[in-house]
Amino acid sequence: MAHYKKFRKIGLAVVSSFLFVACSTSKYAATEKIYKNKAKVFSEIIKTVPPPAQQVPGLDPSIQSWVGSVNFGIRKPNFVIIHHTAQNSTQQTINTFLVKGKSEVSSHYIVGKDGVVVQMVNDYLRANHAGIGKWGNTSDLNSSSIGIELDNNGVDQPFTDAQIKSLLVLLDALKKRYNIPVANFIGHADIAPGRKNDPRNFPWKVLAKNGFGFWYDDVLNLPPDDFNAELALRIIGYDTRNLPAAITAFKLHFVQTDTSQVLTPADKLILFNLYKKY
Repeated sequence: MAHYKKFRKIGLAVVSSFLFVACSTSKYAATEKIYKNKAKVFSEIIKTVPPPAQQVPGLDPSIQSWVGSVNFGIRKPNFVIIHHTAQNSTQQTINTFLVKGKSEVSSHYIVGKDGVVVQMVNDYLRANHAGIGKWGNTSDLNSSSIGIELDNNGVDQPFTDAQIKSLLVLLDALKKRYNIPVANFIGHADIAPGRKNDPRNFPWKVLAKNGFGFWYDDVLNLPPDDFNAELALRIIGYDTRNLPAAITAFKLHFVQTDTSQVLTPADKLILFNLYKKY
């Protein structure tokens, strides 16, 4: 009887999974076909030897050769970038990510207000979520990150408890799966100062308490007289070529009550405390 119950549970789980996949693929059969075809093209490129279109044009072909190493693997993400959708529902965002067009915007995951998580791009593939941005010395974040969109209009909606709960579970899985450093859980505004402001009014402190990103301590020490705020922002990762925009991006993340382009004495206390963590 015990074995029967065990196999019955396994059977129900398999059936449930099958029904979920079946419902998902039947509703999005056309776009699933496009996804599979694009993935097939990439797989053909990867398995073709020698790699197509990777010869050095300036060198004589007679002095170039190919020998396939046995030591290699798939590129893995090193950052997680969090966004708000600036749309009105998870379904609206899904529809946006299924449109082939000029922007071809996408993301790896969407987390709904109800806590439902929708994956739209394989973690190992490059999603178009970060756009033009920079963090530290990394200038192509799309190629090195996972993008997570939170269903939120970005204006007057709070992030729900169910949403944050699911996000924390997702972040924990990604952190463990790819060994992503604590410092590398950041927001869209962080990597695109002056261009993006998302996610607005986001509970970064909650994430930091769970090991995803840093937050400042409760007790803050005064910075030295020669404290260089611009250098501190740059060490954290901000692109300071447009310093006022970098200041606003920093304050969107760590201050939130004031997002002006000027660092107040209180802001400098926070910045000094954070920069020592990096």
